This record gives sequence, structure tokens and C-alpha cells, in this order.
Amino acid sequence: MNIRELTEVNEMQMLSPFACRSAESQGRDVPEEPCDIRTVYQRDRDRILHCKAFRRLKRKTQVFLAPEGDHYRTRLTHTLEVSQIARTIARALRMNEDLTEAIALGHDLGHTPFGHCGERVLNEISEEGFSHSRQSLRVVEKLENSGRGLNLTKEVRDGIVNHSMSGEPSTMEGRIVRFADKMAYIHHDMDDAIRAGILTEDSLPREYTDVLGHSIKERLDVMIHSIIGCSLNQSSILLDPDVEEAMFGLRAYMFEHLYKGSIAKAEEGKAAELIRRLYYYYMDHIESLPEEYLNRVWSEGETWSRAVCDYISGMTDSYAIYTYENLFVPKAWQY
Repeated sequence: MNIRELTEVNEMQMLSPFACRSAESQGRDVPEEPCDIRTVYQRDRDRILHCKAFRRLKRKTQVFLAPEGDHYRTRLTHTLEVSQIARTIARALRMNEDLTEAIALGHDLGHTPFGHCGERVLNEISEEGFSHSRQSLRVVEKLENSGRGLNLTKEVRDGIVNHSMSGEPSTMEGRIVRFADKMAYIHHDMDDAIRAGILTEDSLPREYTDVLGHSIKERLDVMIHSIIGCSLNQSSILLDPDVEEAMFGLRAYMFEHLYKGSIAKAEEGKAAELIRRLYYYYMDHIESLPEEYLNRVWSEGETWSRAVCDYISGMTDSYAIYTYENLFVPKAWQY
């Protein structure tokens, strides 16, 4: 019996009846020979961790566009914090930690430059619409690995595409990530906002902090303990009703006072215009797209709009700015 098989036996014995066991995975679209060391979900995690889209997250906005300080979160550090929170919950509930980690690491691979601002613009102007959740699935199924995709298991792909609150993951591990994503950004976006002086601890609504706690650390601790306490040996991922109400109340407060109109968003209008102009430029100059995007239209019958969205959404903040400057900002003439 090899190492992978021993791990699968241990999962059968140790994991919750509601967990996904590696040996019982629905598998991949293209069958592969099993690894002698890693389970299918461990292989998925590693493929995501080593892909180019994951590395680009380090230069994509979380909330603050091009912050000067070194300690503000990026889309990559957000992803790592989601993974840490989700793994803590999964371990406590005896769920499959490797599946949970793979979903968490892959959930934002399709995010645009400049965060949700870029997503909103592409959704408004693209004829097919745009969602970072669907784009994250598209990255792992079609765009990575020179167009071959990562050939991930169905459980990981299901968790990635359904990680938003409007989604409904089919696995407990996917549901854990869905909550962990919200818990992570409530925690770290609040931390960044307080560091930036946009919000203060005293400015937060007492009706929520009296339930969740009066510090960044305490609120995260309360939310994690609540989800573990309510979900242990259950077939659903649950929160105490008062904690859930306070969590979503605080989330709504942040949308009103941080995500809309704060100084953290002062440059958002410029970022939106940059994305808009790039989109229309490439729609008018299709030949300027890299060959891999052109080939997808010619060989697979995809639309030009989808190809342009694929290209722009894969850009980092800095590369989007660089591309915009090359296309639209006049250069000094030297002689």
C-alpha cells in the first residue's frame, strides 16, 4: 500500500460522515493515473498553487488601489487568509482539509485588476457579462496550462464557482470556504481601514461589535468558534443566528462606509475608465490580442468579447496601467 492509499484509508476512518473523501471523488474530466504520494485533492491544491494565475494575485487589488504601505492586503494575501480560516474550520469539523484548501486557493483566480471595480465594468460592457466566480472556473478549466486547463476534480471546481454568497456549493468543504471568504475580508478589510484611518474601532456600530467583539482579533475568533460550534456533526455549515446577523450587518456597514465613496476608493473612477478603454480598444483591434486568445476564438468558436475579457481579467493592476500608458499616453519624441 502506497502513501496515497494510506491517506485514503485514514480519511475513511477519521473524517466526518459529511466530508468528501478523496477515494470517492467524482474525478476529473480527463482521467489520470493516480499519484503514489498525493490524493486527488492534494494534487489539485498543488496545481493551483503553482499556476501563473495564482502568482498574479500578488499584484491585484483587494480594497486599496496601489497603496503606499507594505502591510495592506492584496488579492493574494486575502486568498491565503481565506485558506487559513477555512482549514481551521475544516479540521475542527473533521472535513477534508485538502479539498477545502484547494477550493480556497483557487476561489479568486479569475479576479480582475482593481478588484470588484474591474469586475463591475466588464460585467456592464461585455455582451456576455462577467463574474469573477465564473472566470475563476474558466481559468482552471480553459485558460491555464496553455489553454489545456488544470484538469481539477469536480468537487474543487464546484467549490470555486459557487464561493460567492449567491452560490450553493455541493460539498461541506465548499460551504466552509464560502463563509471563510466573507469572514476573512470582514476581518482584514476592517484591519486595513483602521490602519488607513478611514474607520476607527469606536466608529463601528455597537449593535454588531457587542455581539462579535471589540477588536479585529476578537471578532474573527467569535465567528470561527460560532461556525464550529453550530456545524459540528451537522450536514450544513451554520452560525449562531445573532452572530450571523451581526456579521452580515457589519458587512453591510463596510459596504456603506468603506467599499463605497471612502478615500480607499478615490481612484476607482480612473481604474474603471482604464478598464473600459482597454476593453473597447481590444474589441476594435482584435489583432492586438496575444495569439493564444485569438486561437481560442478561431478553434473553439468563442466570442471576441469573451477573449477580450479573458485577456483583461488576467492582467495585474500594474500591467493594466502599463498597457494603458503604452496605448493611450503620448511618448516624448527624441531626436
